[in-house]
Formats: sequence, structure tokens, C-alpha cells
Amino acid sequence: MRGRKPKPTARQIAEGDPRKKGVGKLKEKLATEPKAARGLPACPRHLRGRARAAWGFWVTELQDMKIDSRPDAMMLEGACVNYARAVAADLIVERDGIMLEISDIDKDTGERFLLKTQYNPAITVSNAAWRQVRAFCSEFGLSPVSRTRLTIEKDDTPGLELAALLSKPREQRVTVQ
Repeated sequence: MRGRKPKPTARQIAEGDPRKKGVGKLKEKLATEPKAARGLPACPRHLRGRARAAWGFWVTELQDMKIDSRPDAMMLEGACVNYARAVAADLIVERDGIMLEISDIDKDTGERFLLKTQYNPAITVSNAAWRQVRAFCSEFGLSPVSRTRLTIEKDDTPGLELAALLSKPREQRVTVQ
């Protein structure tokens, strides 16, 4: 039996330690885990069109979320390829329809006759590609549900707010007579 795939330690901490292992123990475990280098490489040259646009969009989002790591570049590349593939398959279904008529021509009469009706094979390609995109988005917190599981830890610098307030020039009080 396989069970659920284990979550990364940082994600367990961000989600609030749902298994109640203890945040201290989780932070100790996180400190001993290898750290990936931040930043993603430039978009691979072979990505074109929608895949290249998806790369640019997702890289920006991952950078803003501070989860852009070099080892994740290949997974991101796969997501971009699958996104472009899913959209291409959806466009084929839109053009040709959900159902396709398979016909043949009678050799004797030259008349076309219907053999069968079947689902458009592009639907299968679309469904598989969208599943891959959804899996990527879920891994990186890029879907609505996965974002609800993540929380951002605030900096433990309460003195900065007070220092900023005290460093401002004093407002002149206006007295009304």
C-alpha cells in the first residue's frame, strides 16, 4: 500500500503542523534538510508560444512567492509543455467537435458511408495534459486550494514598526480658537 505522498517539511510548518508533531521538531528537521539554490534559469530555447508565455508567468509568480528554486526548473518546463499541449488539444476539439464521424468510401459505388462515431482523441490528450498542469500548480501553491493550505510567516521584528513611527517628523497640532 502506497498511501499519501509525504509533504515537504516547510509546507507542514506553513500549514500549521496538522499532525501535531511539534513545530520545534519540524523546524529542526527543516534545518537539516538540503537547501536548493534560489532562482530559475532562463526559459529553455525549445519552448515556444504558449509554453514560453506560461514559463514567464509562472517564474514571476514563483519569485513573488519566494519559492523559485533551480532544481524545480525541469518540473516547471514539464508544466509549460503540458499547458501548451492542453490548450492545443482544446482548440482541436473546439474546431472538430467532441464527436468525430469515421467514414469510408465504398469501392464499387464510390459512395461514402458512416462506419462509426467516436469521441475526439484530442479530449484524451487535453485531459491528461490538464492533469499534469494541475499537479504542478498544486505542488507549488499555484492553485486556489493549495494556497489556502499555506501561510506566510511574519518577520519577528516588532521594533521596526515602532522605530519607523518614531523616526517620522512630528505633526503640527492645529489649535482652533
